[in-house]
Amino acid sequence: MSETADDAALAAARLGFTSGQVIQEFGYDDDVDEDLRSGLETVTGSALVDEDYDDVTDGALIWFRDDDGDLADALVDALTVLDDSGPIVLLTPKAGRPGHVSHSDIEEAATTAGLHPMSTFAAAPEWSATRLATRGRGR
Repeated sequence: MSETADDAALAAARLGFTSGQVIQEFGYDDDVDEDLRSGLETVTGSALVDEDYDDVTDGALIWFRDDDGDLADALVDALTVLDDSGPIVLLTPKAGRPGHVSHSDIEEAATTAGLHPMSTFAAAPEWSATRLATRGRGR
């Protein structure tokens, strides 16, 4: 594996996905980070499934830009076939990039969808990742 591929696989693993998981991808467009996607497929051992997939999934990856519509609706859509314990990762353009989504907008949409942000970090050169979790689980 090249250094770039190794870096992408490490970034993908940091998203919280593991081998054998079926990950549903939302918001794919020509601006997504292909190295991160490839790294994620390497980590899970399978291709990402698209928005039309209707079986249970182990996790959700959501690429979202400010002009993509309602973020709360996108998060609810991602929950539709997601296993109860599956990780949800929201990828948004970094601050200063076109399509950036503010953290307060992410928090508001997550709350509306019954989720809350756990952590935010740089996942790729142009994208920030926010890990989301369901509210009140395990309490």
